[in-house]
Amino acid sequence: MSTTPATPPVNPRLALLNPYPFERLRALTQGIAPNPDYRAISLGIGEPKHPAPKLVEDALMANLKGLSSYPATAGEPKLREAIAAWLQRRYALSLDPATQILPVNGSREALFALAQVVIDPSRPGATVVCPNPFYQIYEGAALLAGATPAFANSDPARNFAADWSRIDDATWARTQLLYVCSPGNPTGAVMPLSEWKTLFELSDRHGFVIASDECYSEIYFRDGPDAAPLSGLQAAARLGRPDFRNLIAFTSLSKRSNVPGMRSGFVAGDAAWIKRFLLYRTYHGSAMSPMIQAASVAAWNDEDHVVANRAQYRAKFAAVTPVLAEVLDVALPDAGFYLWAAVPDGNDIGFAQDLLAQYNVGVLPGSLLAREAHGVNPGAGRIRLALVAEQAECLEAAHRIAQFAKQRA
Repeated sequence: MSTTPATPPVNPRLALLNPYPFERLRALTQGIAPNPDYRAISLGIGEPKHPAPKLVEDALMANLKGLSSYPATAGEPKLREAIAAWLQRRYALSLDPATQILPVNGSREALFALAQVVIDPSRPGATVVCPNPFYQIYEGAALLAGATPAFANSDPARNFAADWSRIDDATWARTQLLYVCSPGNPTGAVMPLSEWKTLFELSDRHGFVIASDECYSEIYFRDGPDAAPLSGLQAAARLGRPDFRNLIAFTSLSKRSNVPGMRSGFVAGDAAWIKRFLLYRTYHGSAMSPMIQAASVAAWNDEDHVVANRAQYRAKFAAVTPVLAEVLDVALPDAGFYLWAAVPDGNDIGFAQDLLAQYNVGVLPGSLLAREAHGVNPGAGRIRLALVAEQAECLEAAHRIAQFAKQRA
């Protein structure tokens, strides 16, 4: 006698997750045969392509014996102290390495994990607010934690910074976590001190936690005392919040040091939330490998490779932006390694499909990075260009895009 196997249970919230933008793009370009007269160039994925620093490679090789040891979730004191020293040099901040800093396996996993620590889904209307367009991890983290995402659309009149005023008081009252991305992905907008002041006041009034995603903080294009992007931690200190209450900042070596494969970064801020996050991560199994910790110490302790990396991006953007600005509505961002360009006819998906077919250049349609909110999709009509390859390749892609846009006009 045969019996039908019982259906195993599954988390129903998995069904709420949207396909990742690159999965949607693959589906939209399936069947397109790129023009074979051109070699393929992809400006779609924001993966650093500059070489990793030799000092990091050397530190990895010198610490292979670390593979024989279980690492502590809190990380080695030497790593936390190196991070604290970097925060002091970069932002003139004094944080306690033992209680206010925690190494993480890249900012992506930590951004997701924090929502699982913060969100109480038993409270009615649990809400997570994030910018729109946005890094899709914010939405997925909210949904799997049992919350509903709410979106603050970018404002073209303010260099595409998120317009937090679009979130009404009733939504703020239900908010438990706010994701901030500064410099922003995909727009490159940097939040000023006045905007931080508004968000801190809202956090105090409604009791939500602010997660400040700062992974693009070391790629910027201007000089002077205010050229480097402001950190949420720095803003808190300037506004008389030295305890960083209800604030956690996320920083990564991926973009700063061109080591995305290392999966190394840190969180820093409110000691009470760092303690809770450490407890969660101890059970989650999120300890950083000892050899990665050693390489991370080397990276955080060195600034020369960061300056050189930034110079490469500056030269690249200086060469590429004018070429594209002749045919597209695009301008140098505040920071980051993306250009956020408007397409002439407003059809970002069609533009990307035809560009791939005719000139073999891949770009990411902006509408795939956003959700419809407040009656519009704020990413529609724009494309994101990741200038991560070497300058010659990016410039060749820019000339192809310019030629394509002129033909399309």
